[in-house]
Parts: sequence; structure tokens; C-alpha cells
Amino acid sequence: MSGFAHGAWGGSPRDSRRAKVLISGASIAGPALAHWLSRYGFEVTVVELAPALRGGGQNVDFRGRTHLTVLERMGILEELRALDTGGSPITFVNQDGRQLLHLPAEFAGGELEVPRGELAQLLHRHSSARAEYLFGDSITALEETAHGVRVAFRHGAPREFDLVIGADGLHSNVRRLAFGPEQRFVRHLGYYAATWQLPNDGGLPAGGVSLNVPGRLMSVGADHRDPARAGAFCLFASPELRYDRHDSERQKALIRDAFAGLGWRVPQLLASLDAAPELYFDSISRADVPTWSTGRTALLGDAACGASIGGMGTGTAVVAAYVLAGELALARGDHRAAFARYERLLRDYAQGCQKGGDRTGPFLAPRTATGLRLRNAVLNRRWALDKMLELGKQVSSVELPDYGQALADRVSAAG
Repeated sequence: MSGFAHGAWGGSPRDSRRAKVLISGASIAGPALAHWLSRYGFEVTVVELAPALRGGGQNVDFRGRTHLTVLERMGILEELRALDTGGSPITFVNQDGRQLLHLPAEFAGGELEVPRGELAQLLHRHSSARAEYLFGDSITALEETAHGVRVAFRHGAPREFDLVIGADGLHSNVRRLAFGPEQRFVRHLGYYAATWQLPNDGGLPAGGVSLNVPGRLMSVGADHRDPARAGAFCLFASPELRYDRHDSERQKALIRDAFAGLGWRVPQLLASLDAAPELYFDSISRADVPTWSTGRTALLGDAACGASIGGMGTGTAVVAAYVLAGELALARGDHRAAFARYERLLRDYAQGCQKGGDRTGPFLAPRTATGLRLRNAVLNRRWALDKMLELGKQVSSVELPDYGQALADRVSAAG
């Protein structure tokens, strides 16, 4: 497919210059976009602030026809099936360890659930042979010129690109530089969440066991592949907090304060924070950007329309990367038309998925004892679970163009 970009981007088969695209972010959306763009013949660079691929994190799931179709077209579906955890059942208990609610694996895991870190590694492996990755660096300035975008980096020398894509998450640096400050676009939804790894004491089931009290949830479960490891997850209701996002010690203190005095395994899990190799801590928030592009810069995934947890962000990011790359490949150099079609095809779909993030905190940690009892009473009925699973599949589905076929037809028509 490498020849498609010459005619599609340059407007003439004689124009052999490949369009240069800079992607900010090497989590999921960025490498997925790099995979497609480099396959179509674009010259792709991915810049990532972290010194290497980030490991750990929660398992992520794919559900419904649209997600699986895009993964199949990427050529990675079977590799992901080999990584499938089989889903993660969730059991809710009280402070005495008595079961209050059990949710089966398919409720949280969809049709395919994989560890986030392993998905990131797979996407990097599939794209790195054709795309350049710059770890340990970040963008400090964007200046649009007559023919491209001049980009300044924290460490590297300035470079010019045809397009810049912000695939750098809810707290997007590209969005801040090109669209405006974060507070214009990101809204706090009333909860904070954290995950970290710890040794398994031998008594933990795969999936998760969760303590629930009003406004708080603390969960722990054995690693699916390494029985010597476990993963902890917590969530708590709170007004917006002021803290340094890069200060892990302050974040650990906030978690300890939120869960002080609780029983069950909570003291053990709080004690494990000191030795945690990596901590994820963030608000549950959502991003709403009125338009996903400005000039030669566009946003992808959570940077454009994200929710921290529960908004099907991983599946939406992979679908959005497929559409954005396909539209750019078809654009014949008109990035404005490509960006507009990309947003027109996906905005309603992404916002529909995003709404799940609004409900995540209240669902996992209702703020009142009455809310907890009501959730448990409803979801202890199988018909209610089945209804929620079916709604999840419907929300995650959208009709997509077959860009590979469209590009092949163009080449065939050109003779």
C-alpha cells in the first residue's frame, strides 16, 4: 500500500514527496495511527514524553462488530486473541468480606480483553519498523507556516511537519498548545481513580474482589499470567483536587487519606503503595472539544473526546485511528477535507461511547448506602446484566468505510 500516499496526498503520481506527520503520544491511539499512516506511505514520527513504553495499567476491552472489524483489518486480531485474559469477573464485598454482588467476566471484559501494556507493545511492534519513535521528549511549541507546522521540542532540534496529531490523552499537550488551556475542554466528574501493582500473597482470585462503601471502592486481583503479581484499583468520590500530576508521593497520600480507617484488605493495599513500581492516578473526567482540528493540527482519541474510565476509550481510539488515517490517505492533499470527514463520521459515535464514563464513578462507588443497595439489587438479576451487555455492543458499533478497498479501487481506476 505504500504507493497510495503519493497520489492521495500529493495530488499527482509524479509527486514522490511523502507527507510528514508528527503524532504526540505513544500509548494506544498514537501507535494505532502510526500503524495505518505508515502502511499508507506517510512519513510518521511519534513523540512520547515517557522514556519508554508504559507498562501496567488496567486491562482494556473490545466489544462489538466495529471494534473487531478494525482489529481484523489491522492484522492484529489473532495476536490479540492470544493475549485475551478471558475477562475479569468482579465480586463486591463488605468490610467483613461477605459477597454483595458478583459480575461475570463478560460484563467488564467485552468480547476481547487484553492487558493495556501488552496492547501498547503490540501496536508499537507493528508500527516501529516504518515509523520513527522519539521517547523521552515532548512538544513545546507549534507554529503553523504556509506549508506545514514548525515544531519545537523540549530536547530535540526544531523540525517541520505537514500535519500534527495530538494522540496524547485527556491531558493533551497538543490540545493545550493548539486549542487552548485544558480547563476549557476537560470537566471533572466527581471521582478519582488509581491503579498499581503489588506482590500476590497467594490468596487472590484472577479478576477482582472489591470492597464497596459509599463513595469508595478498593479492588485487588491476581495477575492473569503471573500468579506472583497482583493489581490494585481504587476509586473515590471527591471534589476537584489540586496536586502535581507528576508528584506520585502526593498522590499516594491522597489515596491513603481517602481510604483511612477501612477494614478488609485495605490496610495491606495501602501499605503496598510505598513499593509500587508505577502508579496511575487521575481524576475521572471527560474532554469535550467543539472541533477536533485547527489548521494542520488535529486531535485523536481521549484528547478529542475522552473519558478517563468506562467510556470505551481504547476501542474508540483504535476505530478513530483507522478513520483518520483512511481519510488522510484518500484526501489528495486536502487535510481540511480529511479532518472534516473524520470528525463527521465519528463525533456522534465517540460521544455516545463517552457517555459511559459519566456513569463509571456512580456505578462503581455510589455515594450513599441506599445507592449501593439499589445497584446490587438490580445487577444481581441476570436479565439486567444481559440488557447492559447488549446496550454496550450497540453503543460501540458504527458503519465504517473500507479504506483498503477504496484505495485499491482508485489505483485500479487510474490504470
